[in-house]
Amino acid sequence: MAFHVEGLVAIIFFYLAILAVGIWAAWKTKNTGSDGDRSEAIIVGGRDIGLLVGGFTMTATWVGGGYINGTAEAVYVPDYGLAWAQAPIGYSLSLILGGLFFAKPMRSKGYVTMLDPFQQLYGKRMGGLLFIPALMGEMFWAAAIFSALGATISVIIDINVNISVIVSALIATLYTLVGGLYSVAYTDVVQLFCIFLGLWISVPFALSHPAVTDIGLTAVNHVYQAPWLGSVSSIDIYTWLDNFFLLTLGGIPWQAYFQRVLSSSSATYAQVLSFLAAFGCLVMAVPAVLIGAIGASTAWNQTDYGLPDPKSKKEADMILPIVLQYLCPVYVSFFGLGAVSAAVMSSADSSILSASSMFARNIYQLSFRQNASDREIVWVMRITVLLFGASATAMALLASSVYGLWYLSSDLVYIIIFPQLLCVLFIKGTNTYGAIAGYLFGLFLRITGGEPYLYLQPLILYPGWYQDDNNLYIQRFPFKTLSMLSSFVTNVTVSYLAKYLFESGTLPPKLDFLDAVVARYSREHMDKATLVKSDNIVLNELAPVNPRHSQTLSSTFTNKEAFNYVDSSPDLSNTEDN
Repeated sequence: MAFHVEGLVAIIFFYLAILAVGIWAAWKTKNTGSDGDRSEAIIVGGRDIGLLVGGFTMTATWVGGGYINGTAEAVYVPDYGLAWAQAPIGYSLSLILGGLFFAKPMRSKGYVTMLDPFQQLYGKRMGGLLFIPALMGEMFWAAAIFSALGATISVIIDINVNISVIVSALIATLYTLVGGLYSVAYTDVVQLFCIFLGLWISVPFALSHPAVTDIGLTAVNHVYQAPWLGSVSSIDIYTWLDNFFLLTLGGIPWQAYFQRVLSSSSATYAQVLSFLAAFGCLVMAVPAVLIGAIGASTAWNQTDYGLPDPKSKKEADMILPIVLQYLCPVYVSFFGLGAVSAAVMSSADSSILSASSMFARNIYQLSFRQNASDREIVWVMRITVLLFGASATAMALLASSVYGLWYLSSDLVYIIIFPQLLCVLFIKGTNTYGAIAGYLFGLFLRITGGEPYLYLQPLILYPGWYQDDNNLYIQRFPFKTLSMLSSFVTNVTVSYLAKYLFESGTLPPKLDFLDAVVARYSREHMDKATLVKSDNIVLNELAPVNPRHSQTLSSTFTNKEAFNYVDSSPDLSNTEDN
């Protein structure tokens, strides 16, 4: 494949535009939070993200290069098709459910990260445990995105994959480093606009190519391959449902999502942004679906791509850039490539910032350095942005199965963090004993269920299993959802059992070594005096605990308007009244 100077110029143009917007956003907001709350300004943007920018950046939580490429691939792959392209519907429902049930209690109580309510109720150690799957999910997601980006660019312009990955990661890390959420939010606006414009410009040209058959005909008829609408056989229905619930419910407990929720100017805005983003996810998936359908409707022997076709060459995951390259004019394909490659960073930068935010606040500040200055926290965030960005880049370059690692880590977010989030927000009376038991039991069930992408054989074979051509055991049973439900039930059951045993006197108080029932208000737990500053928040909005006035942190919340919010709905706190 020849080196394409035009393609390189297009990508450089888009990358410089993204970098310029990120630096401009950082400069524009450089004085935000200068009164001692700069760290909060970096994490949640000063809690003043409006509807326009907020709608774009909330949509960009999921819509990026992986979302666009993955949707096109699912539609294109024979025997799967549109019926198995679950991401658009799944993530849209995820945002709707998040807006209906989770955005309001999280935002109205003024948390800074997703892990705050866990540390408030379950303590520092449990917060550290939950940080592990959350970090894995964010880091492997960023690594998978960078890996896909390198392969995408190499399809159209013949440059070294490693160079493209490193340059992309450097740009995303740089503007995230200097501007935090402000830079991420404003660049999201540009990146989503690039995706929308770049793909919609490409679609008409691809549809009109002589080698492309009417996609309405190939949707229901076997022309070059199975119809691209696809179908779900009765034997695969449970696998389909398992994956669907994984996307819908497992798409909620991500720091990248709650970072947008918590940056909203009010709880109502957070809900509205979630609904807008759900609509945005569906709209942004349309051109990707069409490109996948075009790929399935093309006689590739009539194009410069030739035979064998992409699926035979095992390049089905690259169908979107291949369609841009071979079915569109040169200038259109390079514009589309530049747009998509720039858009990849709209998800990667979010993951890097999310991981850094959780570490700086929930691990470094709340667990080890409660009296750390705001300046110190800012520097910790900057250092971890660099470290996490470098780590994601290294995994993208070195790991042979980075997608397998991300699949497994996203399963852990669904199986471990989602039921914990349900308990901490909505189930009154859960405690650290139940949280740990649910965490470990859910992890055990997921690991023993196996993971084909990592060639991890299952230890537990559920009904409906079979062996594939590589002698790997494949589970048809929805064991991931079973693991999530088991984790939830275990959390509630063990919590109430521990509560009964200690409060009834069956177990002596000295055995409450986690200080979760008898010594509920120990130094282990994050109380109001730790999580918030009492002069700018109505403390009775938070779960009632005994404040420790001997220890305070630097200011955490600054937006008074948000905390004067009057909520007429039932109390969502799940701790006991004193």
